[in-house]
Amino acid sequence: MINKNRLVNTFCELSAIDSPSGEEDVIAKKLIILLEGFGLTVFKDDYGNVIANDGRANPIMLSAHMDTVEPSRGVVPLVDKDKIVSEGNTIVGADAKCGISAILEALQSVKEDKSLIHPIEVVFTKEEEVALLGARNLDFSKIKSKEALVFDSEGPPNRIVSMSPTYVSFDIAVKGRGAHAGVEPEKGLSAILIGSHIMSRMPQGRLDAHTTFNVGLVDGGTVRNSVPEDVIIRGEFRTSDDNIITELKSNINEAVSSTKKDFPESLIDLHLNTDFETYSLDSEDSTFIKVKKAINKIGLDPLLKDSGAGTDGNIFRKNGIRAVVVGMGANHMHTLDEYVNIPDLYDAAKVCEKFILI
Repeated sequence: MINKNRLVNTFCELSAIDSPSGEEDVIAKKLIILLEGFGLTVFKDDYGNVIANDGRANPIMLSAHMDTVEPSRGVVPLVDKDKIVSEGNTIVGADAKCGISAILEALQSVKEDKSLIHPIEVVFTKEEEVALLGARNLDFSKIKSKEALVFDSEGPPNRIVSMSPTYVSFDIAVKGRGAHAGVEPEKGLSAILIGSHIMSRMPQGRLDAHTTFNVGLVDGGTVRNSVPEDVIIRGEFRTSDDNIITELKSNINEAVSSTKKDFPESLIDLHLNTDFETYSLDSEDSTFIKVKKAINKIGLDPLLKDSGAGTDGNIFRKNGIRAVVVGMGANHMHTLDEYVNIPDLYDAAKVCEKFILI
């Protein structure tokens, strides 16, 4: 039986472990010990992802990521009635330590109840928050699952991600010519000015129901009295429409090439990268059907919701694993207002348990 107090204690213990992206070693060691306690064979792949299995054929995967966004050092989790919050100067780590806690509690529950369960495989990834790097570098030769339940969405576990977009990142490096801004500015060529021309030719914000475009970082110049020689522009766009991907890539290329014509002495280097690709759930997807049944068994109705974000589920699906991403009790993720809804976390553990029961 799922034990709510134990579940909350597990989350609070994990929450207090520093695990910003790229620094997951401590929490990984803790999770390896816990997973071994369930009688699983546990190891790390070469990238540092934690993988565990019970050695049986045709397992189903349970997955969540280990890393957290900043500020996430020195988290002090506080239980406030039906919520778990931080002291206010950090996130609380609900994303995705709620998912990890739900998986661990489900495994503990079935062990205590001596329940019959499907063959299982557990995958806890690192660096999910930085372009899904852990999943993208996961050693899939060591993965046996063809279906997965992934905990990495806001809200209750009956909230199922029905669609996730393709994510394209871009970096534009501009080189102009430096000069003293007060003595001989006419000898300079401002990289920031050139960059502003590029950005003015690109869209911004929400372009349609499933498409967004954003320039998130502009970094250039050294001091206020120097014509800036270099600037870097970093941005992204997300959409589920392949035609729009082609259009937006063309738009960026045109913005760069037309600006280059206006400033022929400049050097402009554009790099585009598809970090993850879109998917939409099929109502006939066998894993989706299993997840819906697990949700129904705890008295909830599935709620399908499109997402503008990507998860490890995108990478798993690209690699032939039928992943379904669900909520885990996290709210206001990636903000200082992040909190865990304890009843939803409890339900997440119950859904996980029902999903693996025979």
